[in-house]
Amino acid sequence: MQNEGNLGQFLEEQQMRERLDRIRHKILVMSGKGGVGKSTVAVNLAVSLSLAGHKVGLLDVDIHGPSIPKMLRLEDAKVQEVEGALQPVDAAGLKVMSIGFLLKNRDDAVIWRGPMKMNVIRQFLKDVDWGDLDFLIIDSPPGTGDEPLSVCQLVKPLDGAVVVTTPQNVALADVRKSIRFCHQLSIPVLGVVENMSGFVCPHCSTVTEIFKSGGGEKMAAEMTVPFLGRIPIDPAVGESCDGGEPFIYHYGSTATARSFDRMAAPILALMDSAAGPQTETKKENIMKIAIPLAEGKLCAHFGHCEQFALVDADVGSKKIRSTSHLKPPAHEPGVLPRWLHEQGANAIIAGGMGQRAQSLFESNGIQVVVGAPADTPENLVTAFISGTLKSGENVCDH
Repeated sequence: MQNEGNLGQFLEEQQMRERLDRIRHKILVMSGKGGVGKSTVAVNLAVSLSLAGHKVGLLDVDIHGPSIPKMLRLEDAKVQEVEGALQPVDAAGLKVMSIGFLLKNRDDAVIWRGPMKMNVIRQFLKDVDWGDLDFLIIDSPPGTGDEPLSVCQLVKPLDGAVVVTTPQNVALADVRKSIRFCHQLSIPVLGVVENMSGFVCPHCSTVTEIFKSGGGEKMAAEMTVPFLGRIPIDPAVGESCDGGEPFIYHYGSTATARSFDRMAAPILALMDSAAGPQTETKKENIMKIAIPLAEGKLCAHFGHCEQFALVDADVGSKKIRSTSHLKPPAHEPGVLPRWLHEQGANAIIAGGMGQRAQSLFESNGIQVVVGAPADTPENLVTAFISGTLKSGENVCDH
């Protein structure tokens, strides 16, 4: 009987390893102090990585106070089981799992001791069909207790931790313990994020240091760990969390959103030069060029087009090989760049496109041409590959 038990445990460990081996990078988001906006950082970090064209999972291991379902408007989501595996909930391209999805009532209290919490975290890693991911962002509860310890023991290798603090000394004292926790378990500290760092007035842009600022950066320097940047207090962040809409989706042009983007940059650097799926159309001299259409011609505003033409063009012979037409998904920030990347597009010709959208397309490996005239996709692509396409003013440069 003991041998049967050992075999069962071995098979479970093997299954978990197989799941984790399909995830390239695992990142723990933690803090020694509650109320510092750790879950907000985790959600927006995951969204930033997804908008950059990567396959991202978000695992909420806060057993007693799961907030990820609320922040992503997934409070009524139910987990499905397919062929013995739990299916993560999809949220605009993110694969999400939380204990909140498994509660009969969202207000139920979870009253568990350590071993039960470790078992459910093990289940999230072993029984959830995460598939192939570039990043798994793991949001842990405050402190250095059962949940972050279980993650560090179960998720091997763990690429590192992002530690969140606010500038006040009372928060910094607890966050130092999180960094020492990582050091004791040989977990790399990818960096410190200083949240709620000054308030930027939305009317006059005056910065008021409500909680002062710079404490997180100073602490990071003292403990010789990287500093990932400051995130100012922005009322829109709170509104987005309460409304279940990730801040970075809808306020991408703000200074606060740019802070989240900068925070993601060192995480993106974990990807090697071979990161991202390679498409067949990138071989030889074949390009797949996307054209947003309205009534058969280029649509001035790409986000509101009726359909996309995808044109396969041979750059060497300057000939069009084929043209297909696809209906785009519902327009949300960041969806179209990721969707066209999945279709194999490596260029888009548009009438107008904002700077944020251009950046997202480029992050997905898609060349952007703006200011093109309202013409048929075949004429536009022929002119483009011949070097004769005349582009005018970007009609949507915001």
